[in-house]
Formats: sequence, C-alpha cells, structure tokens
Amino acid sequence: MDFAISPEQKEIQELALKFARNEMIPVAQEMDEHGTFPMDIFKKAWELGLCNTCIPVEYGGTGFTSLDGVIISEALAYGCMGMNTSFMANDLALLPIVIGGTDEQKKKFLTPFTQEFRIASFCLTEPGNGSDAGGLKTTLKDGGDHWILNGEKMWITNAGYAHLFVVYATVDVNLKHKGICAIVVDPKTAGIVLGKKEDKMGHRSSDTRSVRFNNVKVPKENMLGGVGEGWSIAMKTLDHSRPLVASSALGGAWRALDLSINYAKERVQFGVTISKHQAVQFMIAEMAMKVEASRLLVYKAAWMCDQHVKNTEVASYAKAFAADSCMQITTDAVQIYGGYGYSKEYPVEKLMRDAKLIQIYEGTSQIQRLVIAREVLK
Repeated sequence: MDFAISPEQKEIQELALKFARNEMIPVAQEMDEHGTFPMDIFKKAWELGLCNTCIPVEYGGTGFTSLDGVIISEALAYGCMGMNTSFMANDLALLPIVIGGTDEQKKKFLTPFTQEFRIASFCLTEPGNGSDAGGLKTTLKDGGDHWILNGEKMWITNAGYAHLFVVYATVDVNLKHKGICAIVVDPKTAGIVLGKKEDKMGHRSSDTRSVRFNNVKVPKENMLGGVGEGWSIAMKTLDHSRPLVASSALGGAWRALDLSINYAKERVQFGVTISKHQAVQFMIAEMAMKVEASRLLVYKAAWMCDQHVKNTEVASYAKAFAADSCMQITTDAVQIYGGYGYSKEYPVEKLMRDAKLIQIYEGTSQIQRLVIAREVLK
C-alpha cells in the first residue's frame, strides 16, 4: 500500500495547478458573471494534454490512468469548478466509446479528438427522467439502413459547442433498462434542435442546454455494443466518471480551504487575527479533515478502476462524500469571510454556488446513498 503519488503524477499535478492559477483563476469570476464559455482556456488545456484523459494510447491518447485523470481534474477544479465541468464532459462523453466501442468505432470517434480540438456531450438525462435514468423516453426505431432517433434530453453540458453526442435511447420503453442503447450522433444531423443556454446558479461558464431529436437518422454502425447494451455501458461509464466528478468537488473544497486559511491569518478581530480564535480554528480543522478524507476516497475509487476492480460502491462513497463535503466547506468559507464572503468581489461565494451542483449532477447525493445501500446490503 502506497499513499504517495508518483513523481510523474506530481509533475502532472503541478502542470495542471499552474494552468489553474495562471489561466483559470484570473478570469473565473468574470466568466461566471457573464456566463462566458471558456473556449480559449479549453483549447489551451487540450494543447497541454489536460483534456480527454480517458483516450487510450493506441487511439492517439496520452495514456493517462484513471488516477492521473482525477489528479488533473482536482487541480483544474481548484481553478474553477464551472470550467472543469466543461472539460470533464468530454471524458464523460468519450468513456462510453472507450468502454463499449469496437476497435473500428474507437478509431473513428476517439482519434479525431487527439488530432484537433473537439468537444463532446453525454446525453442521458431527460426533462422527466433525471435520477430515474432507466425510465428514459427517447426512442430509437429501426429505419432499415439507419436508426431513427426521437426525443428530448435535458441539462446537456457542452451541447451548444459539441462535435459529437453520445445519446441513450430505448428501442422499447416497456423493456425499461433492457431496451436502452447507446449511440454516437453527429450534432449537425438534420432534425436536431438545441434549446437555449440555461441561466444557472453556479457553473455559469459551462454550457448547458436541452437537445431535441426529431426523426434524426443515425447510421446503424454508430451503435455502441448491441441493442439493449446501453444501460450496462452507462453504468460502467459512471463507475469511471464518478471519481472524476468527485475530484472536481475535491478541487473546489481544496481551494476554499486555502482561501479560508489565508484570510483567517490576515483578518483581525478583537485585536488578533481570527485564526487565533478557537471557533474559526475548529471550522478550518473540519475543512482540512474533509478535504483529506475526500482525497483518499477519490484516489482509491480511481485506483480501483486502474486495477480493474469493481468500484461501484467506493465510487459512490467518493462522489457523495466529496460533494457533500465541498458544499459544507464552501459554506464555512463564506462564514469565515463574514460579510465579505457574501460579496461577489471575493471568491468564496462563487465556490459555494458551484459546490451545490456537484451534489446534484452525475447522480445526486441521495442516489449515491441508494447505490451504497444496495451494494452493502447484497
């Protein structure tokens, strides 16, 4: 057992942290205020090899492990959880191809992402089906030499800029999970209608929209796996992506902790810095414990992926604990800053708004508890 990251991983972490501090943090507040998509920063991250970490070497990828990926994501989220959501969405969309695609499909769909800057979207959630993903209503009908796709997806990250969609649909709603398929769709295909950009509380620099499919023709060869294998691909994808999403909460919590420590050492009340007051010390101690515990869970869940060990239970531990901890830590950061923490001129109110979403997307904190209960009660 070894709790130290390797020298190579330390270099990757330092590269990503330097990028977060130099490129992301200086503009994060402004991009949040205006809801600006971080296109230039996204491209720079891609050029440095900090995006699409899931693509294997044989298809032009960097060869990063799952643990490498969460180390990078944690560092980028330290810069901005909202921007990191856009970066992570590429991995979330490409993972089903890595997991369920044939060699030919991987060459066709993954390799272009290593040759030029491209953006992808994962299309699972629907207006009426969020946590109940198995009850999705988007349909896939046999049209002879192609599939015909109809339905609507909701809360789709990167939808307005995507070059590729991975869409989940069913061949028969009565089959529930057994009818679900995963299929790669070109966003430029006729019949696809994008909704307006959502005006969100946090993660405002990420692009989130609905996507409607009206009799969209999709080549038969774009299906990942066979008919009815989409649910299995989705669940395996989430086992890989939940540590990644949890690492974003970890990065945001880490930033809130650092800001709180620095502020507590500077702010003077009752003749001493507030870091001398036990009430503040206890809050910072709780923050530090939760950051450390989150990191251990996140890294373990990713490590299990790399060891090809089923990590469903631990991935849910990591996602729920890191997300809930980030929400508490950022809330306490606002408290430590006091009135200044409530002002948009200071960074912690944004961290608090951004933290909330990680308790909601990629499986709510409540859904994670259902998964954990199911696993431990088997």
